Amino acid sequence: MDFSNYPRDMVGYGAQPPDPAWPGGAKLAVNLVLNYEEGGEASVLHGDAGSEKLLSEIVGAESFAGMRHLNMESLYEYGSRAGFWRLHRMLSARALPVTVFGVTMAMARNPEAVAAMRDAGWEIASHGLRWLDYQHVSEDEERAHLLEAIRLHTELTGERPQGFYLGKASPNTHRLVAEEGGFVYHADSYADDLPYWETRHGHAQLIVPYTLDANDMRFATAQGFNTGEHFLQYLQDSVDYLLVEGDTHPAMLSVGLHCRLVGRPGRAAALARFLDALQAREGVWITTRLAIAEHWRQRFPAPELP
Repeated sequence: MDFSNYPRDMVGYGAQPPDPAWPGGAKLAVNLVLNYEEGGEASVLHGDAGSEKLLSEIVGAESFAGMRHLNMESLYEYGSRAGFWRLHRMLSARALPVTVFGVTMAMARNPEAVAAMRDAGWEIASHGLRWLDYQHVSEDEERAHLLEAIRLHTELTGERPQGFYLGKASPNTHRLVAEEGGFVYHADSYADDLPYWETRHGHAQLIVPYTLDANDMRFATAQGFNTGEHFLQYLQDSVDYLLVEGDTHPAMLSVGLHCRLVGRPGRAAALARFLDALQAREGVWITTRLAIAEHWRQRFPAPELP
């Protein structure tokens, strides 16, 4: 069996990960990520084959082929109409840095929300043109969506996105992002607790991994959080453990949020308690994903390619 040409990296940093030397001597970098997807999900109104089925209060929902699903649509509408503004008030009142993963079509349907993100000084990264599963989308179509996402994002926000996270990526996504060449970081990975450089596509692309565990999406999965307290405890345990490790191995933690999920009052209450506790902790650098990427690039410049 030949092990010399395996396309996956199963080693990473190994037993001795690099010291990120976070600003201020922080032991942990925390990035709060607000996913803004409402209005870009699957819908026959958007030319899709059926309705959305993922990440709503309807756990285990099916996609209705060729039909609208009005209950599902209204659950997504809650995110943009009410949930976003609740989270915006909560995060703005605490003057917390935030990274938005913004689906471009969704942002185009709510300019007021985009203006609020910009006024708050939040980083707005690209979450792709659509919030769709790209696993079986052709390479040409995915490339076209990527380029249109950049164009429209620039038009909506006044600047091109510096970060990219598709979420439901295809086997072509990493290569397409690297070949486009304009992103400071790419986040379609869950492979590490630290950023790393990826060179397998002939370009040096910085990867800043994301998370699906410290993420409110688990409120909408069969095995997940049942109450806000479960979410709160998981986040607190993550911070506590990483701070202990941070004495010798500083790392980063992403916290994934969705307007239609944690934007509900019974969950938002737990998030507010977490944020207050987080701000009171010593040794924590709460920052944007772009700031983490820029710090990493300065400390660990892109490797030279052969």
